[in-house]
Amino acid sequence: MTETAGDDSSAPDLEASTRRYYETGDVDAFYDAVWGGEDIHIGLYAHEREAIADASRRTVRHVADQVVDLLGPDAAVLDLGSGYGGSSRALAERFGCRVMALDLSEEHNKRHREANARRGLDGLIEVVSGSLNRLPYEAHRFDVVWSLEVLCHVADREGALREAVRVLKPGGALVFSDIMAAEDASARDLRPALSRLGVQSLATPSYYRDRLAVLGLKADFEDRTEDLATHYARLHEEVRRRSGELRDVISPAYVDGLLDNLPLWADITRRGLLRWGIFHARRAGAV
Repeated sequence: MTETAGDDSSAPDLEASTRRYYETGDVDAFYDAVWGGEDIHIGLYAHEREAIADASRRTVRHVADQVVDLLGPDAAVLDLGSGYGGSSRALAERFGCRVMALDLSEEHNKRHREANARRGLDGLIEVVSGSLNRLPYEAHRFDVVWSLEVLCHVADREGALREAVRVLKPGGALVFSDIMAAEDASARDLRPALSRLGVQSLATPSYYRDRLAVLGLKADFEDRTEDLATHYARLHEEVRRRSGELRDVISPAYVDGLLDNLPLWADITRRGLLRWGIFHARRAGAV
C-alpha cells in the first residue's frame, strides 16, 4: 500500500492553509469566472471542447447515479467539503433529500447559504462549518456520505475516512472523487504543480482501496484520469484565451501564476503521474 507521494507530517496546520487558500479573493474570483461558480471539482467531459461548468455538473449527476437507490425524500446525505454548494443543491433538487453540507470556509458557507435561499432550498440543506476529522454528528446518521476532491487537502486522510464511515448507516454508501498520485510518482515530480494548492502530498488509489477495506467497506474505483487531463487543458485554454478579461476581476499576478502553473498539471497528468477517479464504497447492512 502506498499512502502518499511526499509527506504532510511537517505541514503547518493544513486545515488553516486550505481555508486561507479558498478564502483568497483571487482564488474565489478564478473559480467563479472560469469554473462557473457552482461547482469547483473535476468535470466528466463529453468532448475535449466542452464547457467546464457543464462537465462539472455531469460529474455530480454521474456520482449521484451510483447511489440512486439510496436517495429520496427520506434520505440523509452528508456533503463533505461542500464548497459553493453545487452538489448539495443538485441532490436536494433532484431527490428531495435532506443534505448536511460541511465546509471549512465560512466564506464558502455564507455564499452557499445565500444561493440555497435564492433557490428555495434552505429548508432541505443545512450548511455547517467544520472539519472532516471531527464530524459533529452521531454514528449511523447518513444514508450517503459524499465528497468531491476534498480529501487531497486533508493531512489525516485515514482519520477523515474513519469519521465518514462512523456516521454512515449500515447499508449506506460513501462516494468520493479525489486527485491522486500514480503509485510510482515521486514527490519531486509532483511538487511544482501541487505548490499552488498548498498541498505537499497526495494519496494513491491503492491507499484508498486498502483503507476502505480495513474499515469494512466494499469499494469500486472508476478511473477517469483522462478527464483530469482534459480538465486541466481546458482550464489552461480558458485562462489563456480570457487573460485580458480575467485581469479585470483577478489580480494580474495571480493570472500570470495560473498561466505558469496550469500547464504543469496538464503535463504531469499526460505523463501518467496523476490519477483521478470516483470511489463507490458500501457499508455492510444490518445483520
